[in-house]
This record gives sequence, structure tokens and C-alpha cells, in this order.
Amino acid sequence: MTSQTTLAKPGHEPGEPDRPDSSGGLQAGLKNRHLSMIAIGGVIGAGLFVGSSAGIAAAGPAILVSYAMVGLMVVLVMRMLGEMAAARPSSGSFSAYADQALGRWAGFSIGWLYWFFWVVVLAVEATAGAKILESWIPGVPQWAWALIVMVVLTATNLVSVGSYGEFEFWFAGIKVVAIGAFVVVGFLAVFGFLPGSDNPGSGLAHLTDSGGFFPEGPGAILTGVLMVVFSFMGSEIVTLAAGESSDPQRAVSKATNSVIWRIAVFYLGSIFVVLTLLPWNDPSIQEKGSYVAALDSIGIPQAGNVMDFIVLTAVLSCLNSGLYTASRMAFSLGERGDAPKSFAQVNKRGVPQAAILSSVVFGFVAVFFNYQWPDTVFAFLLNSSGAVALFVWLVICFTQLRMRGIILRETPGKLVVRMWLFPYLTWATIAAISFVLVYMLTDDTAREQVVLSLLVAALVVGISLVREARSRKAVTPAE
Repeated sequence: MTSQTTLAKPGHEPGEPDRPDSSGGLQAGLKNRHLSMIAIGGVIGAGLFVGSSAGIAAAGPAILVSYAMVGLMVVLVMRMLGEMAAARPSSGSFSAYADQALGRWAGFSIGWLYWFFWVVVLAVEATAGAKILESWIPGVPQWAWALIVMVVLTATNLVSVGSYGEFEFWFAGIKVVAIGAFVVVGFLAVFGFLPGSDNPGSGLAHLTDSGGFFPEGPGAILTGVLMVVFSFMGSEIVTLAAGESSDPQRAVSKATNSVIWRIAVFYLGSIFVVLTLLPWNDPSIQEKGSYVAALDSIGIPQAGNVMDFIVLTAVLSCLNSGLYTASRMAFSLGERGDAPKSFAQVNKRGVPQAAILSSVVFGFVAVFFNYQWPDTVFAFLLNSSGAVALFVWLVICFTQLRMRGIILRETPGKLVVRMWLFPYLTWATIAAISFVLVYMLTDDTAREQVVLSLLVAALVVGISLVREARSRKAVTPAE
């Protein structure tokens, strides 16, 4: 059975975004400023703020190399995805492209795995936000805060895609301004140019004065890679959102071209500031968190509360985008017949209501599991979705190898973003991602994630192959 993915509605050229029509398609309700901020903010996950201290403890200053390695992988993957998305914007993004380039089984499998990843993330982020809110207002129990946060953001997504974009614009804007200010102020303090700073500013000395740049050995770089790789998930969201904008090609091109400086400033820049303000083994980094410790060392008052607010914003941003992303992937799966048809139906505001509600219901169930059985059922959900990010990146790579030829044959004029050194860098990226997956099997803490994620992936692929076989049998007699 050949792939039958529809990337454009009747009457539109292939690659054009869906537009409102009599059948009720997705609305082009995202403005350029929305997409710009989604692209910038999508790289800054809550994991950067709360997870960086563990990476620093594992690798010391060499964690910068870990971030740079993963950042390079993300840049290359985003370049490949940008090439396809600029040529053929789709609400299903890489799932729709995999469907066309690799087969129905690939689009079905990676689409559902990606949906599963984000609905589990909904529970993680809702719980993280609830913990912060409960610490501020302890009179409201944590589960109630999680419920409130989920309900508010669900309502936002149900109103219109424009309301999602507006919320994300401000959430992401706060993250961007906060981390940008942190980098600027931090650099001034590092080199002794910040008036009134409590930190003497030792320049680059802290990168080597506590056991050298590789205090845990060069091998710790790979351990650091495993710890930071998942904090980069989310950069691909802009390619899904582009299908609901007025100029998707421009939006995708701009986001793809700017991903290098975004990773350089927000990830490498901010971690560099932490490591130059304090020795990597300073106890405060683990006790307070890397960013709070750095702000405290400068003398910023109420640094802990400031970071709590920024982390809460990052959590709400991730939750907002996670719900949007899961629902649009469900919508795309419904359009292609890989999910219930109701998922592909939109209301009069152009919102896929059934896709949103089904995603949030699973998110609510996951939140319940997190409170009721955190170490069993929820731990299984978390681990079984843990390596999905790497699976998605691998599928993007293999899809781009095939899609380049398809685009050149059908719509060569739309190939406005091109992968560098094709196909050599694509194959090099495939090798790098595969190496990370294999290396995870040798790590005691990461092995369970890979094994469980592979089992879930095998189950989903198996279901897709059975469905495809049944479809062939149903089609053959008719023919």
C-alpha cells in the first residue's frame, strides 16, 4: 500500500499550508511575532533551569562540550526538518513527511510515539508547576494546582490557535528576557565590570582551577550528553505551528537559520556564566541549583524566588506548547486515517477540539498516576517515553534522505532551505544519534529508558504493520 498522505487541501499547491475552507480546516491564526517567539522559546525548556546542576556535577566544566555536542546535533536535525517544512508545511511535520517518504508505518509510529511523549510531559510539567505554586500558596493542595494549571491552558488552546500563540508569546518572552539578562549580567560580573557585585570575578580561572577542565575525565562528556540531550526537545515545535501561519515558508526559514545563535546564547552562554562565576564543585550549585547559585554569588536579592518565577514560566510555556503539539499531531494522524476521524474535525474557530481534549484527558490520567503511583506506573510512562526524542531525530534524518529527491522531482522551487553537505552530514548525524542510543545502553541510569522506549516503539510499529496488512487485504478484493 503506497503512502497517501495529503499535504495540501484540494485546490492548493503541494506545500501550501491548510487554510480555512468549507470543510473546516485549521485556521492560519498565528502571527509572525508568535512564531518567532515559539521558535526562540522552544529551545529553552524547563530542563535547562532545573537539570543543568546534575550535568555540571557529572562532568565539571566539560559539560560545556556536552552541551555543544548535543547542540550541534539539534542544529543539524533542525536544518533537515526545516528543509522539509519550508517546502511542505504540515500540522503533522516530520510524521507527515515520514508517512510520505518511508511509508505509512513510519508516519503512524513516530506520530503516536511523539504524541505519547508530549502527553507524559504534560503530567511532568503540571506537577512541577504545582510544586512551585504550592510553595507560594500552601493553602491550596498540590493536586489542585496541577488541575488548575491544566484546565486554564486547555481552555486557552480550545479558544483559538491565536490565543495559544499569544500565551506562548508572553511565556517565551519572559524566558528569553530572563536568560538574556542572566547572560549579560553574568558576563559583566565574571570580568569584574558589574558595579556592586558580591562576586570578585575571576575571569576564566574557574574553568580549570578545580581539577582542570576535565575533572571527571574526558569520558564524563558522554555522561553529560545523556543528561542534557532531553532538555533540547521542543525546538521542532515551530515546524508544526508553521502550518497555521500566514507565511509558513518564511517562518520556518527564519527559525531554522536562527537555531545556531539561540543554542549558543541560551545554553552554552548561560552554562558558561555559571561555570565562570563559581567553581564547578561549589556545594551551592547542587543545593540551590546552578542559576540560583550564580545569582546569589553576584548578590542578586531574592535569587531563589526570581528563579522560581522564571522556572514556573518555563513550565507553563512547556505545558502550553506540549498540549498544542500533542493535539496537532493527533489532528494530523486523524487526517491521514491513523487516528479516529473525530481528531481531524475542527470547530467553527478552526480548533481541533477532539484532538485537544483527548490529549489533555491522557495528561490528566498521567497526573493522577504521578500522585497515586509515582514509582511504578508513572515511572514506567516516564521511562518508556524517555528515548522518544532520539527516535524522532533519527526518523527526521532518514526521512530527509528520501524527501530531498521527492521535493526536487515535484516542487523544486520550494527547496528554499537546504541541508548542508547533503547527504554526508545527514549520515554523520544518524551515526551520532545512534551512538548516543547505544551508549545509553551501557549507562545504568539510562539503560531502562532506552529498553522500555524500544519496547513501546516496537509495539507501535507492530500495530502499524498489522493495520497496513489488513488494509492491503481489504483493498485487494475490491481491486
